[in-house]
Amino acid sequence: MKNQETIDIYYDEPGDFLEISFGVPPEREYTEDVEPGVFVTRDRETGDIKSIGILNFKTRAKEAVLKKVLKQLDISMPLDISVSE
Repeated sequence: MKNQETIDIYYDEPGDFLEISFGVPPEREYTEDVEPGVFVTRDRETGDIKSIGILNFKTRAKEAVLKKVLKQLDISMPLDISVSE
């Protein structure tokens, strides 16, 4: 992730879906599963990660899935998420 990119965070509570987007969406992209229910979208031209999506986020937040995925993808973000019941 480049230092000047913006980070947008979207959470759909009824669908329990979290998406974190980096910078401007690419014209051409592809999405891959990094584990069941966790998706990474990349710029088809550069291979840069443009977004991370997590299904069933509240359950996965307790398992620290986001931190694990960010570490796996070598992305550093000043981010701490807590989920209230």
